[in-house]
Amino acid sequence: MATKASATPLNKLNIRKGDKVLVISGKNRDVKTPREVLSVSKETGRIVVEGVNVVKNTPDKRQRANGEEQGITEKTMPIDASNVQLIDPKSGKPTRVKRVKGEDGKVQRISVKSGEVIA
Repeated sequence: MATKASATPLNKLNIRKGDKVLVISGKNRDVKTPREVLSVSKETGRIVVEGVNVVKNTPDKRQRANGEEQGITEKTMPIDASNVQLIDPKSGKPTRVKRVKGEDGKVQRISVKSGEVIA
């Protein structure tokens, strides 16, 4: 029996840590507020975005006995990379990304809307 393939090719994520993105779908959809990517997991195709998918964690008895953080804590959980879209550095609007190999042989990310190189 075949396993279900991920929606995003795992080795081809166009999003990197530190990029500005817009959340375009899901319960935290907000197409007006750009947010920063905190971490990227290429293995699972999921990313952690600041202020998105925040859950509350209550420590169990074992954690309280060890003297770890008391009370309810908040933790940012990952979302799928397909739920976000990269911000165009020139216009500040969401854009798709294409990859182009430069003269030096390195792959660069290019904004489809403006043709600007994404750092």
